[in-house]
Amino acid sequence: MKKRSTVLLSSVLAATTVLAACGENNETTDVNENAGNNNAENNAENNDNNDGEEAAEGDFSAKMVTDTGGVDDRSFNESAWEGLTTFNEDYPETEVDYIQSDDSADYQPNLNQLAREGTDITFGIGFLMLDDIRTVAEQNPEQNFALVDDEVLDGDDEPVDNVANILFAEHEGSFLTGVVAAMHTETDHVGFIGGVESPLIEKFRNGFEAGVNYVDEDIEISSQYAQDFNDPNQGQQIADSFYGNDADIIYHAAGDTGNGLFTEAIDRREGGEEVWAIGVDQDQALTEGEYSDGNVILTSMVKRVDQAVYEVAEMTMNGEFPGGETLEFDLEDQGVGIAETQDNVSDEALEAVEEYEAEILNGEIEVPQTEDELEEFLADL
Repeated sequence: MKKRSTVLLSSVLAATTVLAACGENNETTDVNENAGNNNAENNAENNDNNDGEEAAEGDFSAKMVTDTGGVDDRSFNESAWEGLTTFNEDYPETEVDYIQSDDSADYQPNLNQLAREGTDITFGIGFLMLDDIRTVAEQNPEQNFALVDDEVLDGDDEPVDNVANILFAEHEGSFLTGVVAAMHTETDHVGFIGGVESPLIEKFRNGFEAGVNYVDEDIEISSQYAQDFNDPNQGQQIADSFYGNDADIIYHAAGDTGNGLFTEAIDRREGGEEVWAIGVDQDQALTEGEYSDGNVILTSMVKRVDQAVYEVAEMTMNGEFPGGETLEFDLEDQGVGIAETQDNVSDEALEAVEEYEAEILNGEIEVPQTEDELEEFLADL
C-alpha cells in the first residue's frame, strides 16, 4: 500500500517555550489539500456525510490519553499536553483534557471513556496504543482519533478513516545528536538507552549511531533497552553500567525511564566525573524539577509532538480532520532537530550540525532508519 506523506509546519507555535512523536496516493501534499472527511461541528454524523463547515469554538473538545509515562514525564507525554494547552490558550472557548494511563490495560478503557464523552478529537500518545486505538476507533466510527508514532490499519492493511496517523523523522534528529556526542566525547565511548525495543525506538538508535560513526568510526557505542518507558530506576542502572565502563555521553529515547539517566549523571558530576546526558522529545535542559539540575544535559533531540497535536486539533476544529492520512514531521519542517539550548555545545559541533543538516536536506546524507539500512550506511563510510 502506498502512503501519502503530509509535511506540516505551524507558525502558531513559534513562541512555545517547550520545544519538543495511509491513503492510496503517494503524493506529498500541503495541509489544506489533505482536508479529511470529518467536520468537528457535525461529529455525531458519519464521516462520509461531512459538509466541511467550521466547528463553533465552544463546541470543540480535544483530549488525549497518555501512555504509562504520564503527563509529567518531562518528555513525550508532557510535550503532547503542552501542544493541547497552547491550543486552548489560542482558542480559549475550546475544551482540552487528558486521562493518565497507569498501566497498558488502561489504554482501551481510557480511549473508550473519551469516545463516550463525544470528544471531537482524541489523541493516543504513543505506538503502544496501536491495537487499542484501532479497536476503539472501529467501534466508534463517528468519533475522530489520532495516534502519535504509528499508523492504524484495518485487517486489509487499509487506513482507518476516522484515525489520523502522526509520524516523525526521529532518525534525522538523532543523527545530529550523534554528531554532537562524537565531537564532545573525551573517552571515545558513548551510549544509547532505549525504552521498549521496537521499530520506532530503533529509528532513534540507528540515527544516533549513524551520526556518531559519520564523525568518527572508531568511537565505541553501547546500547541497551530497558523494555519500559516508565522505570527511572532501570534507566539509572543502565546509565551506571555505561558510565562505569568509560562512556562519558549517553543519549536516551526512553520516556520517563530516561529520567534515571539524568539522576545518574548528576550523581557522577557531584562526584567529580565529567559525564553528559542527551535528552529527547523536549529541550530537556529547560524542564523543571530535579532532573534538570546539575547542568548535565549536553543537548536534546527535540521532537515536536506539541506542534503535531496542536495542528491536528486545529485542522479538526476547522473541519479538515485528516482521517486516514499519515502526517510526517521531519527535519525540513523543523519537526525534529537539536534543542535551542546550546550553552554546553561547542561552536565546532554546532558548525558540523549545520553542515550535516544541510547535507541531509539536499540528499547527500540519507540517514538510516532500520538495522539493515545502518549496516549499508556504515559499509559506505
